[in-house]
Amino acid sequence: MFYSISHLHLRFACKLAFALILAIFVGFHFELETPRWAVLTAGIVAAGPAFAAGGDPYSGAIRYRGMLRIVGTFIGCIAALIIITSMIRAPALMLMVCCLWAGFCTWASSLVRLENAYALGLSGYTALIIVITIQTTPLMAPQIAIERCSEIVIGILCAIFADMIFSPRSVKAEIDKELDALLLEQYKLMQLCIAHGDSTEVDKTWSGLVRRTKGLEGMRGNLAVESSRWGRAVRRLKSINTLSLTLITQACETYLMQNTRPESIPQEFRTLFAEPVESVQELHQKLKRMRRIIAWTGSHDTPETIYAWVGAATRYLLLKRGVVSNARISAAEEEVLNNEPEVRADSAEHHHAVINGWRTAISCLLGTLFWLWTGWQSGANAMIMIAVVTSLAMRTPNPAMVAVDFVAGTLIALPLGAFYFLFVLPHTQQSMLLLCISLGLLGFFLGVEVQKRKLGSLGALPCTINILVLDNPMTFHFNSFLDSAIGQIIGCFIALIVILLIRDTSKARTGRSLLNQFMSAAVSAMTTKHARRKENHLPALYQQLFLLLTKFPDDVAKFRLALLLIIAHQRLRDAPIPVNEELSAFHRQLRQTADLVTSSTSDVKRRRYFTRLLGELEIYQDKLQTWEAPPQVIATVKRLTQILDKYQNALTDS
Repeated sequence: MFYSISHLHLRFACKLAFALILAIFVGFHFELETPRWAVLTAGIVAAGPAFAAGGDPYSGAIRYRGMLRIVGTFIGCIAALIIITSMIRAPALMLMVCCLWAGFCTWASSLVRLENAYALGLSGYTALIIVITIQTTPLMAPQIAIERCSEIVIGILCAIFADMIFSPRSVKAEIDKELDALLLEQYKLMQLCIAHGDSTEVDKTWSGLVRRTKGLEGMRGNLAVESSRWGRAVRRLKSINTLSLTLITQACETYLMQNTRPESIPQEFRTLFAEPVESVQELHQKLKRMRRIIAWTGSHDTPETIYAWVGAATRYLLLKRGVVSNARISAAEEEVLNNEPEVRADSAEHHHAVINGWRTAISCLLGTLFWLWTGWQSGANAMIMIAVVTSLAMRTPNPAMVAVDFVAGTLIALPLGAFYFLFVLPHTQQSMLLLCISLGLLGFFLGVEVQKRKLGSLGALPCTINILVLDNPMTFHFNSFLDSAIGQIIGCFIALIVILLIRDTSKARTGRSLLNQFMSAAVSAMTTKHARRKENHLPALYQQLFLLLTKFPDDVAKFRLALLLIIAHQRLRDAPIPVNEELSAFHRQLRQTADLVTSSTSDVKRRRYFTRLLGELEIYQDKLQTWEAPPQVIATVKRLTQILDKYQNALTDS
């Protein structure tokens, strides 16, 4: 175990050192004006994924982060040019607008997918950096923007090339192992649910499976950017994600069903699921036996949840073999893969995003006032650090901790940077080889620390490189170095203070919004339109459930309510609702009322619309009886109405 960890740590440290060496060599060879930006970009692009992964990142992670940085840089440069050309005659107003732009980008990054948030956050402070840089030479803005893009692209290419040279880890082997382990855990959950075991153990198992399924989906993203040859495996994994969520849903419904009807599970299935399974091969044989029993007893005599679970597990095994072999997709697999179009989840963090945007905008405005008031040249460094910290920290689970990490990083960078500035760099001016070796050693040792996620390790690398004089030509003025280092420290402190003072009060509102989205999804499942019934909402619903688990890790009641609504959605989606115009019109009315509940901004309106929704559901049950709907449809709608009535306080109160 020690050898494995050490080997991975050393490999990434060498990769980071090589990326820095290559960036500084290319920067000086092509006589870039500020090679520092190429070196800084190479370090950030390589170190960020390693810090997140806690080790050498999988292949494709650095490449994907590099592409996001390119996109964010170009957006930021274009925004900076537009702001400069529009407000060149009012420098103070121009800075204020840039601060608002940084806040807007942070707001937008809080609403998009987490994987893409980096590009939007980066575009905000890139525009601010360019506007700050051209304050003394405003006519040089286009040239500075082009140089900035060129230097950043060079740094990114250096990081990607270093990743390719040092044998990147493929995530494929981990996916193959996780697919087997995940299916065995699914079987254990079904065993617990059929045995109707302890509810605490069931809750722990199914929440763990939700997290593992989410983790497998993250691995799929890494595999997608690793190489185009994994295209077939990636496509299969997307369907496996839905199948895994289906298995969780069917198992939990089996458990809940026995709360009121213990006799609903036949004895032969209880006996069959009581047998332990140690490997996927044994489970494959067990599924064969289950399919024979279902064929013998008939699907009508088999509990619907077990019938659906066995079918989903069988399709899971079929696609799993295809993922492992990456073979051509067969006709049977194609039928599974083309089954249902996937629906995307709407963000429930709108209030949280607004708070994040104001945090960035206000902290940048405070930095601007500090700079203009003091007239201190290195106040620009403080502004840049404010924008960087607030833009990158807001999407993390604990923004204050990220700010503390950057504060610690700037404090570490001061003595470390001073050592390089006073002793190392001046003695390497006559030798490019010595300069590369000295920076390589810096990258190597910081690369080891970054993977350990020690406090200050993430911020120490960029802060150290930022205050070193890696310009062309190099100049060594200690006062400028000290001002830059102190400016970084002040900027990080201001960002931390703003994050602590502007409290994020959106947690309760986000939780209620998530629960309302589950309710709305369950209501919208009542439809007779074939296209709407074929939509796959499970990934979106479980993505919201995962966010609920993250926001409220100890609130079991919220998880159970969310799970009940997901199960109700699945049952209503498959329910044989009679097809006629009257019911279709009433379905539209139900969806409109549910949307009013979700979009209401006050508790009074929300309760009023929720009461109306409960009344409409009672009327809907009468209409189903009038049109002679099957008993299971009426029972499912009644169960949904009872759930909403029981938990209406959680669904309506902020």
